[in-house]
Amino acid sequence: MAELSAPKQKLSALIITYNEMGYIEKCIESVSFADEILVVDSYSTDGTFEYLQNHPKVRVLQNPFENFTAQKSFTLKHASNDWILFVDADEIVTDALQKEITQTINNPNACEAYWFYRRFMFQNEPLHFSGWQTDKNHRLFRKSKAKFTDRKIVHETLEVNGNSCVLKEKLVHYCYKNYEDYKGKMLKYGQLKAKEAFYKEKHFNYFLMVFKPLWKFFNHYVLRLGFLDGKKGVIVSYLNALGVLERFRELKRLEKKNELAYYLVMP
Repeated sequence: MAELSAPKQKLSALIITYNEMGYIEKCIESVSFADEILVVDSYSTDGTFEYLQNHPKVRVLQNPFENFTAQKSFTLKHASNDWILFVDADEIVTDALQKEITQTINNPNACEAYWFYRRFMFQNEPLHFSGWQTDKNHRLFRKSKAKFTDRKIVHETLEVNGNSCVLKEKLVHYCYKNYEDYKGKMLKYGQLKAKEAFYKEKHFNYFLMVFKPLWKFFNHYVLRLGFLDGKKGVIVSYLNALGVLERFRELKRLEKKNELAYYLVMP
């Protein structure tokens, strides 16, 4: 009697969006091999939601954006399949990576979660250094074996009940669209990191406000070889440092706001 083969594993590709026209189209195309494409949109104003609504392969929901962890947890809750592939709207899954993902989830000895390394693109040119060469994220995992920890609200962290392995092929990440977009992203990350620090009762410090951004630039541009990326390395290292500075500015604002509220309610 012929040996029965294991059933093909189904995959849900998950994406969160806000004003991603110009990038989301290629992203959706690159994950079209998945059995389900689920996108949660934060009320985009540039036509992203309407594009997704009319896409025959996409199931789209809308949910107000609170923070990255909350939004990704909401998205994960609505996924239909156990195997999850989480990608950003400005990321591309290459043909080689598609093949590796499919082979991996159908391997009976698969790990519970997988780290992805990423190839960063500065507009349409590769960014080889500037601190991103060792960047990796959990992107492929079993829903039944993982969840996003609520201890972080930006640079969300996956808690895995089991083993994590690393895929060989890389995601392509279009991290830098233009100067204002990247600047806005870094400022937003800085503000969310400040809220995270405030909730953990960390306090504003003038010395750290000066030292940390300078260290961030030095680390990315010198120690992490950003200078080898030329002008691109200067821009990315500077904007990353600006994000750190914004974290301290926002933390100071939050502390002042909290102090004012305290004095207003005092008898």
